[in-house]
Amino acid sequence: MNALSITPFLDSPKSKFLSPKKIAQRLSLQVNDLAESAHVHRNTISARPQSPKVQELLRAIVRVISAATEAFGDRDRAITWMMNEPVPAFRHKTAFDLVREGRVEAVVSYLDSIASGFVG
Repeated sequence: MNALSITPFLDSPKSKFLSPKKIAQRLSLQVNDLAESAHVHRNTISARPQSPKVQELLRAIVRVISAATEAFGDRDRAITWMMNEPVPAFRHKTAFDLVREGRVEAVVSYLDSIASGFVG
């Protein structure tokens, strides 16, 4: 994932932390949904957005968005796919469901195969 692909998701241009608010907004989620997905208290998202658990989830989300953008050629389409499209290869769970389960590598591998023309 290059710096250009994560820039819209950073707290500020010079920050090294991803912004839960920006990511939640981009995914049309409530910040509390991210807290639940990161297995942290809902106040952690706003009080300690730099929390390792929060940042780990946000990095996983951005990684999947990046891989999906590579596979589909468009970030908006990638986000829509990640949030809404059930994937038959994963028992019809969405990519976001899989990220919440900690199965980021499986999603990225699947997307790499799509980008390579093997699946899809």
